[in-house]
Amino acid sequence: MYSMTELIKKLQKNRTLTKNEFIKLLRCEGADMELLRKTAEAERIGIYGKDVYIRGLIEFTNFCRQDCLYCGIRRSNKNCRRFRLTDGEILSCCDEGYRLGFRTFVLQGGEDPYFSDDKICALIEQIKHKYPDCALTLSIGEKPKQSYRRFFDSGADRFLLRHETADKAHYEMLHPSSQSYDNRMRCLRDLKEIGYQVGCGFMVGSPYQTDECLAEDLIFLSEFKPHMIGIGPFIHHSDTVFRDYPDGTLDMTLRLLSIIRVMMPSVLLPATTALATIDPKGREKGILAGANVVMPNLSPVGVRKDYSLYDNKVCTGEESAQCMNCLSRRIESIGYKIAVSRGDSLV
Repeated sequence: MYSMTELIKKLQKNRTLTKNEFIKLLRCEGADMELLRKTAEAERIGIYGKDVYIRGLIEFTNFCRQDCLYCGIRRSNKNCRRFRLTDGEILSCCDEGYRLGFRTFVLQGGEDPYFSDDKICALIEQIKHKYPDCALTLSIGEKPKQSYRRFFDSGADRFLLRHETADKAHYEMLHPSSQSYDNRMRCLRDLKEIGYQVGCGFMVGSPYQTDECLAEDLIFLSEFKPHMIGIGPFIHHSDTVFRDYPDGTLDMTLRLLSIIRVMMPSVLLPATTALATIDPKGREKGILAGANVVMPNLSPVGVRKDYSLYDNKVCTGEESAQCMNCLSRRIESIGYKIAVSRGDSLV
């Protein structure tokens, strides 16, 4: 039986553990958790230095055909005030972002049938033509492989699609029967095969999640080897069936960030908006735990609150891309600095 210190060293050497070993490591506390954090920070600095990459997030539609049980913009939420940005509004967000120093734009939206493949391709081509030195990331959900290929051929560089959980039974507890675990995994495989820099990830502390579920997630990540991993605490939304479930915790999220960094030293790992929502210093704590990406919001101020995946989402202050000086100062206060570059994956 390994001690916590030995488990951390084993993970650092082998870049994976058994399921039971991951479960044990997920329960580390105190000095062991600090050793894990320091190990993760050293791995991150060894590859990326003190640079923190910024992505300009553009939430362009909150219409969605899906009905995920945890999500505030799910199809059946009649209290959600819906919006769609025009091409002109999206390009204006990019204009402002470029002026502020962003060299990656993330187009994120619900699975909105209005935005056909033709519309998405035209939008990609406009952005890439105007900003050829920028990377473009899509986060628009499950699509057929031919759609993903068209987006890639039009110039999209990256695609974010959280797998949410690598445990099929758990996936089915979080989604209606119309949504398939197998299809979600098919999408991720297709994206990687096409040539995208692929991001996946999961919620920490989602309903019915166990340490065994999280261990399965870590094993999946070690085998799939994504370029980016987005994790953040589950935060309930008052208009979903999980409104009364407890939120995920800061400690477990930080612990997982550190485990992932030690396991996959070259991965791009965001300190998410959800982390900043549950703790005023959540973003900084995430960076110190091994994260190296932040995603300030470039969306028009008037629609930010309507892109409500969960309650009390941070959408003002340092979360706003317009307050880059504030964000820079906060990151510099912990010894890191914002890097003005595309920040491509080294995986």
